[in-house]
Amino acid sequence: MRPQHLALAVSVAALWGVNFVVIHVGLDHFPPLLFCALRFLAAAVPAVFFAGPPPVKWRWIIGVGLALGVGKFGLLFVGMHAGMPTGLSSLVLQAQAVFTALFAALALAERPGRVRLLGMAVALAGIGVAAVDEGTSGPLTGFALVLGAAAFWGVSNVLTRKAAPPDALRFTVWISTVPVLPLLALSLVFEGPAADAEALRSLDWTGAGALLFVAWASTLLGFGAWGYLLRIYDASVVAPFSLLVPVFGMSSAALVLGEGVSPLRWCAAVLLVGGVALTSLAGRSFPSLMSLAGRRRPVPASTPLPPPPAGGSRPTADASASRTPSSASRPSPRG
Repeated sequence: MRPQHLALAVSVAALWGVNFVVIHVGLDHFPPLLFCALRFLAAAVPAVFFAGPPPVKWRWIIGVGLALGVGKFGLLFVGMHAGMPTGLSSLVLQAQAVFTALFAALALAERPGRVRLLGMAVALAGIGVAAVDEGTSGPLTGFALVLGAAAFWGVSNVLTRKAAPPDALRFTVWISTVPVLPLLALSLVFEGPAADAEALRSLDWTGAGALLFVAWASTLLGFGAWGYLLRIYDASVVAPFSLLVPVFGMSSAALVLGEGVSPLRWCAAVLLVGGVALTSLAGRSFPSLMSLAGRRRPVPASTPLPPPPAGGSRPTADASASRTPSSASRPSPRG
């Protein structure tokens, strides 16, 4: 990889890692479900009017939109709002690699090899260590919600594999239209119209900036750059950079938010990132939404990619395991 492309890949991973901090800032200004709904609204409009017709059947757009937008990002935002540390969220979300491999084995009859099974076991050990660390410092509710978000990310990966969209960016724009109304409805029910109205009425430049960063910078800019790299290099060359997302996520949370990183959390990070690397790089895997983005030729089975980060319009990662934006370890758009 050329030096400028290497710098671009690292920059995208940094963008998606920092995106978790921006989500934290946004959650100080919006109720989580409302913030998630507005994030998808900003990512879809006005892009959907210029994107052209949906690239796949509506059942896949609706399925991925609900799993990724309502399931993954909804739970991620609620989990972080419930107290899940920002850096730890960027790390635990990478458990999607394990869920993707498990769901692919059940739904697509894909049998993981020994190395991938070892990677899944190592990653699960990392999740266990992270749970112990969080259990000693705060309630486990947020941890469980973010872990649930990782599971829904795995579901969206498998659905994306079945959909096989020929144009990932257009697919991302269309799936971003799906979660808006369900998330708004859930926000009205659980967060209340008064809280939503107050958040919109008191919107300031910081809140608006966080919303636009999550929707545009993390998703559109991050995805555009990642798709550009995938037009030049094979997915197996680009995908490993997604493993840097939780590194940047934890580092930026420590620097900007002052979050401490305990020895147990570092241990969890090593185990989880190492397990995801083994799960992602071992054997054959089907292409992710990110590996489909901008490809002009079939994507060789290879490493899974992150979708946009926890805060981005996070495109779906590949069915084997990725990393994410917004994050992205992105898509769709991460948290």
